[in-house]
Amino acid sequence: GKEALKLFQQMQLKGTEPDKVAFINILNVCAGLAALAEGIESHASIIDRGFDLDIGVGNALVHMYGDCMSLDDARSVFDRMPERNAVSWNTMITAYSQNGRGMEALDLFQKMQVQGVAPD
Repeated sequence: GKEALKLFQQMQLKGTEPDKVAFINILNVCAGLAALAEGIESHASIIDRGFDLDIGVGNALVHMYGDCMSLDDARSVFDRMPERNAVSWNTMITAYSQNGRGMEALDLFQKMQVQGVAPD
């Protein structure tokens, strides 16, 4: 995990621009390490490149913030996503439920159903 972060930083220092897939992968590494500072740094780079509107990147951001126990940031990203799919909803619901916020998870589950997204 930490080696992946190091390689990602070296890649950028050498002038290689990360694409959406690279950011999704590094956000998953940040989630696994609970590396919030690096996740926030990656989020800023994602916004600079305009990748924050991509559903896959948005889902990875919600996942990273949830795993780093930064639920307000996770919800902020979720709420700003221009489109959501079942993965988006389930990722946010999981973040709430894994961090002791079961009532918010249930509330969001109900909102998901109202929006016409079928639970899987």
